[in-house]
Order: sequence, then C-alpha cells, then structure tokens
Amino acid sequence: MNSSSDSPAAAGSRGNGVPRVIIATTALLTFISFWRAAAIVLNDLASSAYYAGGEAEGYIGKTAPWFILAIMLFSYAVRAVYVESCSMFVRGGVYRAVKQSLGGTLAKFSVSALMFDYILTGPISGVAAGQYLAGLISEVLQYSHLGSPLTPGEVNSIAAGFAVLVTVYFWWENTKGIPESSEKALVIMKLVTAMVVLLIAWCIYTAVLRHSPLPPWPHPRNLRLNASALGWLAGSPLPHMFGIIAIFIALGHSVLAMSGEESLAQVYREIESPKLPNLKKAGLVIFVYSLVFTSLVSFFAVMIIPDSVRQNYLENLIGGLAMSLHGPLIARLIFHAFVVVVGTLILAGAVNTAIVGSNGVLNRVSEDGVLSSWFRQPHPRFGTSYRIINIVVLLQIITIFISRGDVTFLANLYAFGVIWSFTMNGLAVLVLRYTRPGVREFQVPFNFYIRGVQIPVGLSLITLTLFLIAVVNLFTKPVATMAGGTFSVLLFIVFSISERRAHRGGAAQMEMDQFNLELESELTPEAVGARPGNILVPVSNHFNLYHLGNVLDRIKPGRRDVVVLHVRLLRRSASGENELDADQLFGSIEQHLFSQALSMAEKRGKSIRLAVVASNDLWEGILRAGASLQSSTIVIGRSAKDNTEEQARQIGEAWEKLGDIKPQFNLEIHLPNGDKIYKVLGPHAPNLTSNEVNLLHRLWLRFSDVLAPQELHHHDVVHFALEEVKKEIEDGQEDEVVKRLRAHLEGNQSKKPPSS
Repeated sequence: MNSSSDSPAAAGSRGNGVPRVIIATTALLTFISFWRAAAIVLNDLASSAYYAGGEAEGYIGKTAPWFILAIMLFSYAVRAVYVESCSMFVRGGVYRAVKQSLGGTLAKFSVSALMFDYILTGPISGVAAGQYLAGLISEVLQYSHLGSPLTPGEVNSIAAGFAVLVTVYFWWENTKGIPESSEKALVIMKLVTAMVVLLIAWCIYTAVLRHSPLPPWPHPRNLRLNASALGWLAGSPLPHMFGIIAIFIALGHSVLAMSGEESLAQVYREIESPKLPNLKKAGLVIFVYSLVFTSLVSFFAVMIIPDSVRQNYLENLIGGLAMSLHGPLIARLIFHAFVVVVGTLILAGAVNTAIVGSNGVLNRVSEDGVLSSWFRQPHPRFGTSYRIINIVVLLQIITIFISRGDVTFLANLYAFGVIWSFTMNGLAVLVLRYTRPGVREFQVPFNFYIRGVQIPVGLSLITLTLFLIAVVNLFTKPVATMAGGTFSVLLFIVFSISERRAHRGGAAQMEMDQFNLELESELTPEAVGARPGNILVPVSNHFNLYHLGNVLDRIKPGRRDVVVLHVRLLRRSASGENELDADQLFGSIEQHLFSQALSMAEKRGKSIRLAVVASNDLWEGILRAGASLQSSTIVIGRSAKDNTEEQARQIGEAWEKLGDIKPQFNLEIHLPNGDKIYKVLGPHAPNLTSNEVNLLHRLWLRFSDVLAPQELHHHDVVHFALEEVKKEIEDGQEDEVVKRLRAHLEGNQSKKPPSS
C-alpha cells in the first residue's frame, strides 16, 4: 500500500507511512433477555396468524386448520436448523453461510429468494392490516345504518392505500434511522397476548355453547383442491392417485403460517449469556405462542364462523371470528376494534421489519463485494444507507399497486420466498456438517454414525421436507413461480454484474488513502496508541465532520490524543455472528470517511488515531468504546433527527445501561453553527443558577438562626431537602411529588424568554 502523506496525522503507522486503523473484532453488543428476543421474533411471526389460516382455507377447504397445525409443529424442527446455524457462528449472514457450503452461485440465488421474501413481507403485512381496518369500517357502517357495507373493490382499495401510507411512513423513519427497540416489541406482544387470551376464552365459550364440531380430518379425501389450488397440476391425475402429493400440496398452501422463522437468527447475537440456552428458551416460547395463536385461530374460525359467510372473511379471519362470537353486538364490535388496533400494530411492525431486514441483507451483500459501495453511500443528513432503503420501498410500493390490495395474490408470491429461504438454509447447514465437521454446541437431533461417518437423519428429513414443499409449490403456484423466479434471476444478474464491476474497480479506490488494518479482539489505549484521558470523536458521515474540525482546531499537539471512532451498526440481517472479519467492518465507505478525517488532520498538522468497532446500538457502542479506551471526553455532532436535549437524554439512558462500572465522561454536543452544549455523564455536582444559590443561602440563614447554637452547613440544607422528598415518595406520595415537580418545571418554562 502507498500512503498519500507522511504527516503527523499518520502517527502510529509503524514506520511504513500508511495510517493504521485498529479494528475491534469483538462487537460491543447490547444484550437482551430471551423474553425480549422472543418478542422481537413473535412481532414478525405472529403477524402471519392474521392471514395464513384464511389463505390456506381458500385453497384446500375446511380441513386447513389441521395443516396449519402440522406446519406449526414442523416449524419447531425448522427452528432447530436455525439454532444449529446460529451455534456455528458462520460470519456474514445467509450469503456467506451458503457460499461456504454451496458456492457463490447458489449463495446469490439464496439471497435473491430471501430478498423476494423481505420485499413481499411489507406489502402482505400492510395490505392485511388494511383489510382488517376496511372490514371494521364496513361492519360499523352496516350495523350503525350509516351506509351500506363496503364492496370488495372498496375494501381492496382501502387496504392498498393503507399499505402504501404505512410503507411510506416507515420509509421516512428508516431514512432518518429508526432505532430497533426490544422494549417496543415487548409492549406490542403484551397487547397481543391480552387479545389472544380474551379471544381464546371467548371462542371456547362460544364453541361449547353451540356444540361446534371440529374441522374435517386431514385426509386426502377431505381436501377440496380446486383449479387455483392445483395450478399447473390441474387436470393431472397425480394429486388424486397419490395421496402424499395432495398432502404436500396442502402443506405448501399452509407454509405461510411459519413465515418469520428466520428472525430468530437475526436476534441471536443480541441474546444475553448463556447464549445458546437462552436461544433455546426463546425458541420454545416462540413455538408455544405461535402454535396456540396461529393454530387455534384457524380451528375456531372453521368451528364458529358459519360456512355461508366465512368465505367473505378469508382475508379478515380474526375480524370475522370476533363478529361471530356469542354475545351482545356492541361487545363484539368493541372487541373487533381491539383486534384491528392490535393487528395494525403488529402488521405495521412487520412492514418495518421488512425494510430493516432488506436493508441489512443488502448492506451485508454490499460489504461482501457483491454489490458496489454506491448502494451503501450514507445519506447527506442522516447518515443511513438511504439508496438501499429507497430501492426496497419503491419495489414494495410497486408490489402493492400490482396486487390492488389482494392478500391472496400477495400470499402466493410470498410463499415462494418463504419456502426457498428455509430450504436453502437447511441445505447449507446440511452441507456444512461435512465441509466443516467438528464439535458443535448444538445439532439437530437424530444423528447416527456408520464407520465414523455421521448420518444426520433429523437434519436430512427436515431439509428434504422443505425441498419437497418448495418443489410442489413451483407447480401449484404458477404466478408465484414465474414472479419469484423472474425476480430471483434478475436480482442474481444484478448481483453478478455488480460483483464483477466491483472487482474490476478495485484499483479505482487508489485516489483515497490506503490503510493498514490491524485486528484486535478488543479496544485498548495501548492497541490504538492513545493515552488515557483521550478525546473520543465518533464519526459516521463524511458530509458532517465539523465536530472533528472543532476538536482539531482547539487541541494542542502532545497534550491530549484524539481518537476518531467509527461504529459499524450491526443490522438484523439473518445473521447471527458475534465476531466479524475485517473486510466486513472496513470497506470503501469507511475508507472514504477516514480519508476525509485524515485530510482534516493533515491540514491542521495534528495527529489522530483511527478505530472501528461494531455494535447493535450506536450510543452504547460509543460509550463502551470510550470506557475501553479510558476516554475523558466524547465529542459528537448534532443529530439530524433529534434536538440536542433528546440526543443527550438518549446518551444518558445508554450510560445507565453500561453496567455496574460506569465511567464518567464529559460530553460535548457540537452544532453546525459553532455553538456547543456541555454535559457530564455520570454522578456530578449540578450547575446551580444564581437564583438557586440565593434560595439555598436564604434557607441556610433562616435555619441557622433557628437551630443556633448547632452548626448548619449549606450541604446540610440540600441533604435534608432531598431526604424529605425521598421520604414522601416512600410514604406513597410519589404522584403528589411528581405533580408539584411538573408544576415547577412548567412555571420555569413559562418564565423563559421566547426564542428568536
């Protein structure tokens, strides 16, 4: 490598003139409990309960609930495959996992199928939410006599319009950089749980009262396979001659019930220790919850909703179930509204998951050199990979318009991506059993040995079952086959062309500084070459480095070291890696960013140290890096999406999560106009205004006279006042204290002069 300069900015290059970048391979992760991990997965998986049962019945008849149940039971086996793939720590997500086992060609196809899955997740979830909303509007119009029920065309139009609005909303949130919150997922799942418990209890009461029979048994003769269910097999004697083929056709039309399973691998790296046992616990929680919710909804729908009207509710199954329960009409309408609210939350969350997942997968593919770095160029203001987000959302909106609000059309397409994504993952794990043999923390059960060679019976049967369902779906879902195949081929071609151009254009990066990448398991002052008490300057967007310029302008050479840090945010992208390779953490984007930083340092004749870490939370990643480097000051630029007070609050919350040992930091928030806001992270003496000091002094004078000859200090007054507030709270008067405190804050706010 050649350096563009031998200036002091290249300090620490070990004599070869090439600036060095310390890359910490251990991610600075924020860990969550298995309950929160399960909530994140269930936010995606439970959304399928709103449409899977109705779609299956539309194709195979009243016996559909049994096949939904079979798919939910089979999902536990599929989940075991994901647990094994997570335990192997195959770095780089689905692309690298399949590439290591099956080669680059199938790896690109697997990513193409996965992207088809993600692209369809958003539209089908948004349209399904719209169907429930339109169904509620129609019911209210009918029973309040405000108008006639909505026609199917009107329902579909409302559903499509709502899906577009939700997609555009989450496009803007992701462009700004929406935080991934396990807390929000947990709150949503609490609401869903309340709805599910009430629904099941009410359904059991209704079914017992009406003596409702179970759906027909899952025998081939009970299947009602019409022409649309058979696809290209319509007219063929095979489904009628071989009952097993009919069974696989029915399973293929029910496979949507386990869509979202891949989310388990996405949250693996975030699960707290002990990692694998907690992953298994999360998997068990997910299995039980989805088994009960998704399966029982399908069973109760067939048992309770009259056959004469159920066909009208196939795209709004839980809404139809709510309106068919035994009880007063007003109670059913209120419960229907609750179902719609909860459904909108969870289905809208799935829309966001689709955008986040697509963005993560394509970022990972771009980092691996399959897509050019153009796709990952940061937004000038927000620093997000907005080009990828724009492309994904545009494809989703086009899909919504093509579907015209028809969930069945979208479900057919969605099934293609779901089943092939599962199949490729199962095949990759099976092949890795032989290409990467050795002891694993977990293996799919039922393994036998013949002359020292392992025969993975369980894993083979799961993969074979997935493959058979996938092949049957190719023939029974012609529209999905053509659309999914075309999309996958086109995306495969785009990947191939982009990969070749990226390799050819490798020399084109020479105009930027070349860096000596040094891997360290963890950040330390010694590794970076910075003394304790250094200034940490996180950077993420080469358009906004003014805060680094401010630090370099004021720092005196030799006094304090400046560490420029880039936090690579780990997106949920079907990847369970804990440690990352250097080329996954440092690419052309980071090269451009650090080249800009070096240029600024060179112009000022100052030295900087460069480091890269990975984290799944920006602020906690920065604070953990600061703690590891023993930094005294952290300097950041103003957030493009939050005001400075909100920004400081978020950093403060991240500081509270650091653990028992919380180092104190001086925090500086620099504004583009040159203004600076100073904060202290950690316990510290408050900055008292003159009014507060005067008030404290007056109280001291008054109490000093009363308590004489006892000696009273100013800190005694403060301590006494705090103890009194604490006592009020402990005595159950917290609401009154909060009320007075709020009134105090509002009074202070009203006294402030209006800003110009």
